[in-house]
Amino acid sequence: MSTLLLASAVFVALLIAVNFYRVAVGPTIFDRLLAVGLIGNNAVLLIVFMGFIYGRPDMFLDLAITYAILNFVGVVAVGKYLEAAQRAEEET
Repeated sequence: MSTLLLASAVFVALLIAVNFYRVAVGPTIFDRLLAVGLIGNNAVLLIVFMGFIYGRPDMFLDLAITYAILNFVGVVAVGKYLEAAQRAEEET
């Protein structure tokens, strides 16, 4: 079971690495913002896997939930800011 969890964690880490490409090359700023949100979601999943691998899911799940909330609030706040900045730019 631990080997399966470790393999899954490595796969999620590879997904995070692939998403960094979208952050660097994304055609628009909103694509980049979505990629950052996806990296955050994958990081939450990776934290959960680490909790089960180390045998302390209770502690790691608390950290994952906290990180998920911060990730969500951060992405929404930056998205709103960028949307307002784009509207202000279009008005000028």
